[in-house]
Amino acid sequence: MTVEQVFSVSEFVAVLNQTLEFAYPNIVIVGELANFRVSKSRWVYFDLKDESATVKFFGTVYMLPGPLEDGLLLQVRGAPRLHPQFGFSVNVQNIQPVGRGSLKRAAALLEAKLRAEGLFEPQRKRLLPHPPQQIGLITSRESAAYHDFMKILNDRWGGVEVTLADVQVQGEASPVQIVRAIKYFNEQALAPEVLIITRGGGSAEDLAAFNTEQVTRAVAASRIPTLVAIGHEVDISLAELAADQRASTPSNAAQLLVPDKHYELDRLKANHESLGQLLSDLVANGKLLLNQQVVQLNQLITQYLTQQNAFLNSKIGLLEALSPQNALKRGYAIIHKGTKAIISVQQLHPEDDISIQLADGGANATITGISIR
Repeated sequence: MTVEQVFSVSEFVAVLNQTLEFAYPNIVIVGELANFRVSKSRWVYFDLKDESATVKFFGTVYMLPGPLEDGLLLQVRGAPRLHPQFGFSVNVQNIQPVGRGSLKRAAALLEAKLRAEGLFEPQRKRLLPHPPQQIGLITSRESAAYHDFMKILNDRWGGVEVTLADVQVQGEASPVQIVRAIKYFNEQALAPEVLIITRGGGSAEDLAAFNTEQVTRAVAASRIPTLVAIGHEVDISLAELAADQRASTPSNAAQLLVPDKHYELDRLKANHESLGQLLSDLVANGKLLLNQQVVQLNQLITQYLTQQNAFLNSKIGLLEALSPQNALKRGYAIIHKGTKAIISVQQLHPEDDISIQLADGGANATITGISIR
């Protein structure tokens, strides 16, 4: 005979929770969101439903990926529990919209909220250093995005110090790991000059982490300038809108960050040749100008000397015209009494001895008589 076990209510709740915790420590349920509400800005209550059933969920606002509304298709991870007063529910551990339509709608709701807060305003954008010397790279080490970025970076420039934060770039753990990596770099005493957050393309579900509120706010709040490069062209993720700059692919991110060393070397060579030609032209023009100035200076010197020679000749002519010797040649004489030149008969007396200077010689005489006009 089988003895039927009888439980008290509390015992049943405890035994059932132990059984659930052992058999289903956590479960993942996909369903349509219904009866979504937030209590006291902290607690979250909602249902997931399909055509035949409804399951209740309970969690905190910190579990939300962003604003939600009824009708979205969600994938929720949680722990099933029977509460002593409130009955059965699933305690939420992670929430993700699924399906392109729900993902797009959830992203639109979050974008409207964050845009109203000004997180995407152009005036918030900062210029990235070009080229940077230190980069913080947030991506998966095993991804093609990592290898593409590093290859293009080193091919184009080289010498840039890259510190990698190896994170998952899709899946439930991705948002938490990306946010933690952003925080890690921002807390460093010697922080990198720029943060690169990148991954390759994928489906809407693959890229969902970059449309979560946690990641978008972390990108916007980073004190280090950010560049987000998601390998897709159709839709722009919210993390890209919040970043200081976006790139279309990981390779494009490297192209935006550093110049092409081959192009720069060619440009430097062209500049060197151009400067060399300019210097040669300057020297040639300088020589030509100097020769012109030498000719002009010689002309000025010759002109000045000619003018001075003419002036001197005129003075010489004047001096010759006024010279006593010339007067003597014209038949005049100079009379001296002793050392004194006689210019008037009033200076002479009878019996004075005088000397007479003529053009070709001189003579001595004695005054025998004086006549006054």
